[in-house]
Amino acid sequence: MSGPVIVARLDSMGDVLISGPAIRAVAHQSEVVLLCGPLGAGGAALLPGVSRTLVWEAPWISEPWREVSRAHTEHLISAVRATGAEEAVILTSFHQSPLPLAMLLRLAGVARITGASVDHAGSLLDVRLRPGEDLPEDLPEPERALAIAEAAGFPSLDDGRLAVVPPPETTALTGDAPYIVLHPGAAVPARRWPVEHFARLARLLTDSGRRVVITGGAGEAMLTARVRDAAPDAVDLAGACTPQELAGVLARADVLVSGNSGPAHLAAAVRTPVVSLFSPVVPAVKWAPYGVPVRLLGDQNAPCRNSRARECPITGHPCLAGVTPETAFAAALELEPLGRSRDESAAEAASSATPEQEGH
Repeated sequence: MSGPVIVARLDSMGDVLISGPAIRAVAHQSEVVLLCGPLGAGGAALLPGVSRTLVWEAPWISEPWREVSRAHTEHLISAVRATGAEEAVILTSFHQSPLPLAMLLRLAGVARITGASVDHAGSLLDVRLRPGEDLPEDLPEPERALAIAEAAGFPSLDDGRLAVVPPPETTALTGDAPYIVLHPGAAVPARRWPVEHFARLARLLTDSGRRVVITGGAGEAMLTARVRDAAPDAVDLAGACTPQELAGVLARADVLVSGNSGPAHLAAAVRTPVVSLFSPVVPAVKWAPYGVPVRLLGDQNAPCRNSRARECPITGHPCLAGVTPETAFAAALELEPLGRSRDESAAEAASSATPEQEGH
């Protein structure tokens, strides 16, 4: 195995999770030092193949924007030098540039850097992919990241699906009976289905005899409480889960109902079907949950399409507000048997395994 390689993905948890297949490709040949932002650190802890993690807040990505300072940039340069890495693979979305980070990595002594850039890269990139030419515009983000890794000389040696390390047992949080997870939060308002719709969906599910588990971060407790108020028997886990525990909760769920969020990608990584309430501010072809059964809801041709807006620019948020709770309920019930059959197949495989097979 060669020396360490920096693999950079500076965005949020979901962005880091969808980089997992590319990270595994690099890890087949080299030790991976994952460089991520503060919001992505939770996802980094879940990924197979990551040996070490560097956390650094990029001033061109974090919001609110972090002020550029010599001390902050020198901290990154010193941390990268300390790894001994001489190669880096910079993973970016279609609208991002790898060049600011490439400049800093050069100053840290990284000799070979791969990235995808619309702009002329000069001496900043040794291997440059051109979006729209080397990378098709409609390429799903996990495949885009894999293509960048492959161009660097790290081809995929597995199925290319999202994956995480085995999650912990979480029945103490959820109970033993089957359940459907509702995740009403999202990183930005433009990607959120109205909370009153989530509340109505929770009531429809519980009235139909299904158990509901609600997830969210500690800062989303007021949001999840509004959903729980409509379905008092629901389990509210806002702020109660580590990233590893959230993976376990989602792995045991029959279905997740969520907007375009980190938990939607985490559900895909643990093979749980997703009802995706997807705002078209970014393209679903790139960002929908990858590699699992998905029911995509939301007007993908709404006027906000491809705007990358954080706040909905259209009065009434019609792309998502127009999706009724009854529609989401029907979609969840359509996917529910697929989640159940996945769990039953896994249970049968575990019960029929010989001692020699278990753990392999």
